[in-house]
Amino acid sequence: MAQTVLSGLINPQVMGDLVDKKLHDLIRFLPLAEVDETLVATPGSTLYLPYFNYIGDASTLGEGSTLTPASLTASMASVAVHKVAQGVEITDEAALSGYGDPLGQGAMQIATAIANCIDNEMLTALASIGSTMTQEAAVSGPILPSDVNAALELFGEDIDVGEKVLVCSPALGTSLRNTKAWLPASEIAADRMVRGAIGEAFGCQVIISNKLRKSAAADEVAYIVKPGALRLILKRDTLIETDRNILTFCNVITGSKHEACYLYDVSKAIKLTGNDGT
Repeated sequence: MAQTVLSGLINPQVMGDLVDKKLHDLIRFLPLAEVDETLVATPGSTLYLPYFNYIGDASTLGEGSTLTPASLTASMASVAVHKVAQGVEITDEAALSGYGDPLGQGAMQIATAIANCIDNEMLTALASIGSTMTQEAAVSGPILPSDVNAALELFGEDIDVGEKVLVCSPALGTSLRNTKAWLPASEIAADRMVRGAIGEAFGCQVIISNKLRKSAAADEVAYIVKPGALRLILKRDTLIETDRNILTFCNVITGSKHEACYLYDVSKAIKLTGNDGT
C-alpha cells in the first residue's frame, strides 16, 4: 500500500505561486504604487532610482501674460533591497487529518504577513514626504475635514488631474462622514480604486487605517495619494522553502520576498499633520 507522507503534500513552487497571486490582492496600498519587476534576477542589493521633484505651486497670471513653464527635474534615491519573510510550522497530524486546509491556511497566513509588512513600508515611504507637500492642521488639535480640502491646493494646477486616495485614521474618517462633501461607499462602488474604501470626500476615495491612529490628536497624520506616487521594486518572486524536523515530526514552511519601496513622484503625495499649537 502506498504511504501518504507530508513531503508529498507540499509543493513549494505551487505554494509560491499561490502566495504571489494572493499578495496582489492583500497589499492594500498596491494601487497607489507602480510595480517594477524589471530587476527580478538582477544582482545588487542597493538600487539607485530616480524620483521626481515637485514643480512648485501654481501662481496668479494676469490677462495677456505669458506663463513660464517649470522644469520637471528628477533626483536619485538610494534604496536598499531587503528580505520580507514569515513562516509556519505544521505537524504531520495537522496536515494529514487536520480540520480544514492547514497547508492552504499556512500559505494564506504567509501571504498576509508579507502583505502587511509591505503596506507598512509604503506608509513609511509616505512619511518621508517633505515640507513642500506637507499641510499642518489650521487650528490646534487633530486634522479636520477643512484641512483635507485646503491641503488639496498643494497639487497646484494638477488638483483635479487623476484619482486621489485619502489614507487616514478612523477618527478623521468619522469626521468626514459628517460633512456635506461625503459620498458613501455604495455611491462609488463602481469606481472604487483601493480595496476597503469607505466613501469619498473632496474628490478623494477614503480608506482608514489603524496604523495611523495616534495617542494624541495633535500627532495625527494622513496622506492624500495619487496612483504612481510610490514605486514597489520586486527583485524576486516569493520563495517558498520547507525543512523537516525529524524529532518533532513537523515541517517548517517559510516564505520570503526581496523588495524595496520608495516615494517615486513627490508631486503626487501630500502629508497632513495635526497641530500641536506651537
